[in-house]
Amino acid sequence: MRSLLLGTRNPGKLKEITSILRGCGWSFCSLREFENVDAAEENGQTYAENAIAKALFYARATGRCALADDSGLEVAALGGGPGVFSARYAGENASDADRRELLLMELAETADQDRRARFVCVVAIADAAGGVLNVSEGICEGTITFAPRGEGGFGYDPLFIPDGYSQTFAELSDDVKNRISHRALALLNTRRFLISCAS
Repeated sequence: MRSLLLGTRNPGKLKEITSILRGCGWSFCSLREFENVDAAEENGQTYAENAIAKALFYARATGRCALADDSGLEVAALGGGPGVFSARYAGENASDADRRELLLMELAETADQDRRARFVCVVAIADAAGGVLNVSEGICEGTITFAPRGEGGFGYDPLFIPDGYSQTFAELSDDVKNRISHRALALLNTRRFLISCAS
């Protein structure tokens, strides 16, 4: 069975990725097993640039096929921000709660009644020889709440209500989130690719 490195140390993200990719014919390992590997830089202008750069970096650093993703929250009233800067929105060492608080504060300061937003995710797979094997994108449209809701998920999940639902990502079950989220949609496309080349 071929092995795929999942290029993250985020436990919530690892759980999501393995749950969606399970049964695709590949075995998985994560960066937790490679403590000497630094975090890849994210200085691209697009999600795809960041995802590809991270996948290439981790593949070369470990000598394995590597999967990496980049995602962000795009809020209409903030001109599409924080976008590719979502993870670094409140500074390098900020917590998820810090980023959520800043987002709600900046949204309130706009006095804009438009709460529309969307999550975007790009997943890339690269090999140790420097080849980009697959790139998949997923988008989930929704709205931003006025206060965090729910204990599940991670990141901006407690602020985001996907279209067609009344609960935030942090309130929805993993089963639902793993069908409709931006990361789920990108990973489902990735899963099809992995199945096609598993043998």
